[in-house]
Amino acid sequence: MKDILLGKSPSELKETVLRLGLPAFTAKQIANWLYVRREFDFANMTDISKAGRELLDKECDTGLVRPMECQTSADGTRKYLFPVEGGAVEAVVIPDGDRRTLCVSSQAGCKMGCAFCMTGRQGFHGSLTAAQILSQFLAIEESAALTNAVFMGMGEPLDNYGNVTRAIEALTAPWGFAWSPKRITLSTIGVLPRLKQYLDQSKCHLAVSLHNPFPEERLQMMPAQKAWPLEDVIALLRKYDFTGQRRVSFEYTMFSGFNDSKRHADALIRLLSGLECRVNLIRFHKIPDFPYVSSSDGVMEAFRDRLNAHGLTCTIRASRGEDIFAACGLLAGKHNG
Repeated sequence: MKDILLGKSPSELKETVLRLGLPAFTAKQIANWLYVRREFDFANMTDISKAGRELLDKECDTGLVRPMECQTSADGTRKYLFPVEGGAVEAVVIPDGDRRTLCVSSQAGCKMGCAFCMTGRQGFHGSLTAAQILSQFLAIEESAALTNAVFMGMGEPLDNYGNVTRAIEALTAPWGFAWSPKRITLSTIGVLPRLKQYLDQSKCHLAVSLHNPFPEERLQMMPAQKAWPLEDVIALLRKYDFTGQRRVSFEYTMFSGFNDSKRHADALIRLLSGLECRVNLIRFHKIPDFPYVSSSDGVMEAFRDRLNAHGLTCTIRASRGEDIFAACGLLAGKHNG
């Protein structure tokens, strides 16, 4: 099996080239070609000797995965489908003025089993490698224009902590994309203790999937509530400083008649009181065989206004890509059967 290079740091690439008998400086050359110049054909890496390029081609693979399908929404949102073993994963580019945000997948399927999530219904098919994650950045048409990334696609990022953090390192390191960590947000249901590791080791933003402030009601939708109670997640977050550049936000999908009442708003206000944060209200995109529908615009606006009136910063996220299988996992679900 060929050695996959994408996702490796210069020190890891150095180990590879030394094993192949190539000069140590070849590692920096490869890193520059992959991450800065974004070249994935060894034959074109012209500052490496011809013999070295031929050896790399024989023993290694850059690891770039090309998308197998792309759908474009009327609003400009683009959903790419990437092949993985046993199925496919999605990456979504969301344009907004000068911003181009990539919604990144970290797993094929998901173990968490949230009732309202199409990805979770597909079961778990495996975690993506760092190369498969980075391919979502590098193999799309908008690659050079991307301004931000959110690990909110298929899968639970903290359940694939090693590969996700390797990808984030490549995105933020001077030898890689050299992005500011503030351009990246990771979304999680609150996998402890991986969440603490992430907060200690990363300067990227955090988004927590909350969806219901009452533990027993949240458990009905999110089985992970039993393993990692929301109260414990909030208690951990209160130990960190979010008053500077790093932000924490809470994702709250609105279900009509289930989590959109004044009672829920007031409980959310109590739960997050004193924590520097933002609450994002999300319209629910209907999925097959699930009884709930999204709250109405009026209900969502009243919910938002109540939170804002009590000191929480709350916004309603604009729906995007509704004409191209908007709910995460719907398009991939056609291939993951």
